[in-house]
Amino acid sequence: MNIGSAIKSIRCKLGMLQSELAEKCEISQTALSQIETGKKRPNPRTLTKICNALDVPTSIIYIIAMEDIDVPVTKKAAYELVFPSIKALALQMVDSSHRSLIEEATA
Repeated sequence: MNIGSAIKSIRCKLGMLQSELAEKCEISQTALSQIETGKKRPNPRTLTKICNALDVPTSIIYIIAMEDIDVPVTKKAAYELVFPSIKALALQMVDSSHRSLIEEATA
């Protein structure tokens, strides 16, 4: 699961600079950089601030962050069957202005 990459993907698609997001979240740009590069994992409070600043539910971050390697081999078939429905449900929770962004990021 690559939460930092998911955050960066959404931030870039929104055309937001790292410094802008950091300021909105009241964290340093260095801290945000470390999160986006995977050197540091955001604590729940920071993740909530980031999601609020991006106007994206936390669940969307986790869906985008999910990687194929996160799914055990024995669960791959179920994952491939269920994940499209989970993604569709997550998209319903996202503001319509963000839907194409999330669809691209999870494709």
